[in-house]
This record gives sequence, C-alpha cells and structure tokens, in this order.
Amino acid sequence: MSFATLLETQWAGYAERHQDRLNLILHIVAVPLFWWGAIDMLGSILFSGLFAAFDGLLLIVVSVFLQGLGHDREAVAPEPWAGAWVFAQRLVAEQFVNFPRYVIAGTWWRIVGGERAYGPYGG
Repeated sequence: MSFATLLETQWAGYAERHQDRLNLILHIVAVPLFWWGAIDMLGSILFSGLFAAFDGLLLIVVSVFLQGLGHDREAVAPEPWAGAWVFAQRLVAEQFVNFPRYVIAGTWWRIVGGERAYGPYGG
C-alpha cells in the first residue's frame, strides 16, 4: 500500500476512532510531544551523536504510550498492526498528517465540546 493510500484509508475512519474526549485531550498534548521528540532525536543524531538522541526517543515513547491509553478508551479500536513497518507508517501518518488535519478541520474542537462526529471531517 502506498503512503498516500494509507493516509486516505486511515483518514476515512479517523473520526469514528477518535470520539472519546479524554483520548482527544491526550492526543492534543501527546502529538506535539511526539513532534518535539522526533525533532530532538533527529537533531541530536545529526549534530550530537546517537547517545544524545535518547531524550527525543523517550519523548516519542511517552507520546505513543499516552495515545495508546487514549485509544483504549475508544468504542471503535484502531485496526491491528500488520508488522513493525506498517506500525511505523501508521504512526507517522497519524502524528504528522491525520491528527493535525483533524484539528484543522475543526472536528477535534466539536467532539471535545460534546458533539458526535461522523465521517472523516466529522460532518
């Protein structure tokens, strides 16, 4: 599956799998934590060496753990992973594309405010 297809497939069921308010609050904190960790890790690897990248990796692990706790609260569970590569692709898709898209589309705000969303844009 191409990355573009993965993005669209993940997006098609995104609102359905992100309805729980606590999950969304965890995501709004954890996704930027993931970004911070990824930038820190990449910068450390490029400029300071592998050992210095540990703190960025730790931020990523904490972010994924928090999001996992949130996803466990959802009525509709995420699809199971089909291996480490698929997990990595889906993680990147959610962190850098689909969750920001969900927030920008306004669906995050509507659900946190008490509405129920349907379809990818919550319409």
